[in-house]
Amino acid sequence: MLRKKTNGVARRPQRTGILSDVAEKSVDRRAFLRGSGLAIGGLAAISATGGSVTQANAATAASGAVDLVKSVCTHCSVGCTVIAEVSNGVWTGQEPGWDSPFNLGAHCAKGAAVREHAHGERRLKYPMKKEGGEWKRISWEQAIDEIGDGMMKIREESGPDSVYWLGSAKHNNEQAYLFRKFAAYWGTNNVDHQARICHSTTVAGVANTWGYGAMTNSYNDIHNSKAIFIIGGNPAEAHPVSLLHVLKAKEQNNAPLIVCDPRFTRTAAHADEYVRFRPGTDVALIWGILWHIFENGWEDQEFIRTRVWGMDQIKTEVAKWNPEEVERVTGTPGSQLRRVARTLANNRPGTVIWCMGGTQHTSGNNNTRAYCVLQLALGNMGTSGGGTNIFRGHDNVQGATDLGVLSHTLPGYYGLSKGAWAHWARVWGEDGDWLAGQFDMIKDAEGKDKSLQNLTGIPVSRWIDGILEDAGNMDQPNNVRAMVLWGHAPNSQTRMTEMKTAMEKLDMLVVVDPFPTVSAVLHDRTDGVYLLPACTQFETRGSVTASNRSIQWRDRIIEPLFESKPDEVIMAKFANKFGWADRLFRNIEMEDEETPVVESITREFNRGMWTVGYTGQSPERIKLHMANQHTFDKTTLRANGGPADGDYYGMPWPCWGTPEMKHPGTPNLYDMSKPVSEGGLTFRARFGVERDGDNLLAEGVYSAGSDIQDGYPEFTMQMLMDLGWDSELTDEERAAIDAVAGEKTNWKTDLSGGIQRVAIAHECAPFGNAKARAVVWTFPDPVPIHREPLYTNRRDLVEDYPTYEDRKFYRLPTMYASIQKQDFSKDYPIILTSGRLVEYEGGGDETRSNPWLAELQQDMFVEINTRDANNLGIRDGAQVWVEGPEGGKVKVMAMVTERVGEGVAFMPFHFGGHFQGEDQRSKYPDGADPYVLGESTNTAQTYGYDSVTQMQETKATLCKIWTA
Repeated sequence: MLRKKTNGVARRPQRTGILSDVAEKSVDRRAFLRGSGLAIGGLAAISATGGSVTQANAATAASGAVDLVKSVCTHCSVGCTVIAEVSNGVWTGQEPGWDSPFNLGAHCAKGAAVREHAHGERRLKYPMKKEGGEWKRISWEQAIDEIGDGMMKIREESGPDSVYWLGSAKHNNEQAYLFRKFAAYWGTNNVDHQARICHSTTVAGVANTWGYGAMTNSYNDIHNSKAIFIIGGNPAEAHPVSLLHVLKAKEQNNAPLIVCDPRFTRTAAHADEYVRFRPGTDVALIWGILWHIFENGWEDQEFIRTRVWGMDQIKTEVAKWNPEEVERVTGTPGSQLRRVARTLANNRPGTVIWCMGGTQHTSGNNNTRAYCVLQLALGNMGTSGGGTNIFRGHDNVQGATDLGVLSHTLPGYYGLSKGAWAHWARVWGEDGDWLAGQFDMIKDAEGKDKSLQNLTGIPVSRWIDGILEDAGNMDQPNNVRAMVLWGHAPNSQTRMTEMKTAMEKLDMLVVVDPFPTVSAVLHDRTDGVYLLPACTQFETRGSVTASNRSIQWRDRIIEPLFESKPDEVIMAKFANKFGWADRLFRNIEMEDEETPVVESITREFNRGMWTVGYTGQSPERIKLHMANQHTFDKTTLRANGGPADGDYYGMPWPCWGTPEMKHPGTPNLYDMSKPVSEGGLTFRARFGVERDGDNLLAEGVYSAGSDIQDGYPEFTMQMLMDLGWDSELTDEERAAIDAVAGEKTNWKTDLSGGIQRVAIAHECAPFGNAKARAVVWTFPDPVPIHREPLYTNRRDLVEDYPTYEDRKFYRLPTMYASIQKQDFSKDYPIILTSGRLVEYEGGGDETRSNPWLAELQQDMFVEINTRDANNLGIRDGAQVWVEGPEGGKVKVMAMVTERVGEGVAFMPFHFGGHFQGEDQRSKYPDGADPYVLGESTNTAQTYGYDSVTQMQETKATLCKIWTA
């Protein structure tokens, strides 16, 4: 916290008397906690009119019936249950879900204030457009007609890829699925969402190590950990309720907590061992730990022999990282890393936890794979208390990723191949040729036509370049001319000075959101901007996937407020305008021509998402779990009796087969101690059966009860025939298999689920039983290696650990060496990194528009080490300029602190509404400006993208700081 506010009044003058009602009550933190119900036992209500906090009394309680509606918090990925108190259609109070195994009656500040998110007065209330420099209220009909006509004109002139459909981690699963399907029917893979800029390097690195790119265990399973290793994560602020599970293990198991971070965070304050290291040196740090593990023979040799491929190549690289070299690169003493290595070796199973501190780098995929290799070496995978527990950020960033709101895949990670499109065309009942005809063509290197249907689209991290790059350098016919930012905060992205230019070059900018976001004010456009008010998730219903892969159901708390509409309804409006709504919804029930039945959308993706096991969680099963949360064990997540007896809470995917199979879900991925039918699993066989003559399948190990007692490849119809198990298929299943590809049909494309059912009847994993691979031969760095950041002040290390050569992928040229060869360190000597605050979330528009949260943190700031501040003549609380080497600069308050080490500065990324020293409040629509504005750290952040996923670099650039 930068400073404590006790009177609740923002210091800067506000255009519309912001926080005036709050100020009259003089609400401080203690009052906030009392009013939100965290410091008292009862349900407390935030007044829908005045914003004051009052406790319900008998008279008011007796005035009308009160309905309790169960929902899920819309901040972070823990999946906390919210119990809403609704009276006469008005959300009057809330309480945390005491039966929820995730939050156990707890809420963080954000969760305690979600009611205001729905009822907030700063929301967009009706459709608007900018005309002649002024915001003008328009009807939904006018908005859809004007936007639709403009888009179809752009499509006709420049092709479907000139409209970019940017989706959201705030969609529920049904909306996310429909959004990806919608983009496919429009005819583009220029569709993406926030996962690209938070955990895409996790998904790529982890999936290419052992099969799936998700959190392997759960928050609750951390209760069983004997050691906890957190790197590049700050759950105390980013996912506060998750820390309860971490601290439970620390207390009951005496589990040592090791926190590795360039900054002494609030999480580090709980650590038994805090390891400070230089930003951007994660691989060197992990290899420094493994050097001691291998040197002393502390690795799990039997686990490696039977379940890991490529560890010998890892050992060769690790041997280079002796304690002296590790300290030279990371700044961390070798003696400390030896202590860390011994602690991990002596306290197994241990869990490894990471977040965006590890992912947002030009070599982020190397970092995530190094973390995985550490766990493989220790034998901590596939066991309770072990695993890689990757805490996701937004409430449904896991689900939106699973459902395919991405530029490189379809729902369920099926990719973009002809076979993947054929699979989903079958699910949709669509003519594959018609669908292919929606997409544009380009010429390949040989001059032959190639469909953009099968090529990755532009990622969200690079949409700016989709507008500004010379079209001749891009793998699509024309530049992006229209941007749809649907539930996306642009200030969460780097290079904001160029973003402003890009926004101003567009033909059309469309924002679909409950709040206007920075999209409304960053640019100086006078026309061609539309703001469409979407509902919050509390005004619709649907499923949402927590970080641990459990799926929960949100019931609608209140009807849509003002003129806002649910995302699925807005998509239906556009589909009707574009003329293919009948195709899009042919298998989905409709309440009317613009209102899909949400449960029907769930059932449609149940029919298609075999590859990750989103097939067994019917709406009825999900709702049953929500209604019976009290029956689930708070550590194992398994129901002990009751109507869901034996299920794991939320049926964490993969939940194999059809809902009728009643698979319980998979609590811990790759745990062979359980039968597959009871949630056990092997490592996935997705990399072939041999490499360079080596066996890639597991060696003599298998899941409990398996009829194949060795490694085996993924299941196909041919494999069932070879095993003699094909006779166990029903006639209906065999007919469905024959309709796909006969004996070549595999477990991912069999719409009947018969192949999965038979495999599991023999306690075999449908995806095979293989070794994890420590070496990913398809990546730029098969063995993870340290590479210096593009903007580094350690010029002495560039020659030893250079970045990549410039390359082209995801349709765009991407710079690496051409930036790093320039020395910016003399003018920009301080490393700049960024991260989260407990009060705000994401781009911050919704949380900075919430008076209870806005009161807690009213100033954007930069943390500067005491020595650096004294050398620069900067005093605590002073206004300073922070400028990056690409010229973007921000004016913020200085916080002089030892949290950051010498030569490092930190800024939170939740602020917006100021731009390079200018307050842009006057540019918001009246009454829709957030209470708190501030500079975005990303105005000063710079170019840099991961070599596999185009993840943006935000954790290791450079800056200079001076007094304002």
